[in-house]
Amino acid sequence: MDKQAFKTALDFLKSSSEKKKFIQGVDLVINLKNLDLKQNDQQVDLFIQLPHGRGKKNKIACLCGPELAANAKQNCDLTITTDQFSQYDKKQIKKIASEYDFFIAQANIMPEVAKVFGRILGPRNKMPNPKAGAVVPPSANIKALVEKFAKTVRIMAKSQMSTKALIAKENQPENEVLDNAFFIYESLKKSLPQEDNNIKSILLKYTMSKPIPIGMAPEDIKKLWEEGAARAEASRKQRIEKLAQAAEKASHRKKTEDAPKKKAKAEEEVKKAKAEEEVIDPNAPKKPVEKKEVWETDLDKPRAPRKPRRYGEGTDRPRGGHKDKGARR
Repeated sequence: MDKQAFKTALDFLKSSSEKKKFIQGVDLVINLKNLDLKQNDQQVDLFIQLPHGRGKKNKIACLCGPELAANAKQNCDLTITTDQFSQYDKKQIKKIASEYDFFIAQANIMPEVAKVFGRILGPRNKMPNPKAGAVVPPSANIKALVEKFAKTVRIMAKSQMSTKALIAKENQPENEVLDNAFFIYESLKKSLPQEDNNIKSILLKYTMSKPIPIGMAPEDIKKLWEEGAARAEASRKQRIEKLAQAAEKASHRKKTEDAPKKKAKAEEEVKKAKAEEEVIDPNAPKKPVEKKEVWETDLDKPRAPRKPRRYGEGTDRPRGGHKDKGARR
């Protein structure tokens, strides 16, 4: 695959992508094949120094002793000396692991670095790596190393047959984007056992755009998108139809189950109504109407005689009198 194929894909990416309100990144996705990632010698782990920057500053932290402290503070974004290791708890280490891209460590303090930071940085692939030159002697030139890491990208494929990397920003010059993309492709290809035979496909995309296959004509890409949209629409209609059928079956089943209950309830209401009906007999004697006495005020209404109450009734006292009767006597 030549550089012209990358240029064709980048031009189509620019013309087919909608403009966003922010500057998007340019991602390169490489899918692999014919590799057994369970074998360590077939796993991919590369530190590639790009020809141009990625439009994003790599933040670098240095874990060092007093020998490198002054040099590191001048060049690195964060410097943590051995005297400060005890001040960092698990929460703080997680925070710096997410904020910083690369970690440099002084070689003679690596056991202490592993003990304090290893459990957090290791699973995140942020431990100082000798392959990248991040483990340095006390007399190292930190400035040159920081300049190198400013343009470095890590390409990894250890558990999935795919790797993805941010290679530039959409507002960078076209030649810089192409140089970075093609350089990663060439570097990865040389590291694979069968080179091009281990690369299934290469995709170029913005942060929020459809991926553009490199090496495919724009007409074929449009046709591929149309076929994908048609399949998605057919799948959506089929899903809606299945949901409608399921709802209809559920409604019919509910009606069938509720019919006997509704019938029994209606019969019970009819019986109750019949039982409550009064048969009017015209020859039956009329019931006398009770006359109620009307009083002008409640004071005019005679009171019922009071019932004599024994001592202690209606109170908390015992019926026999005072609980301490003997004492009172």
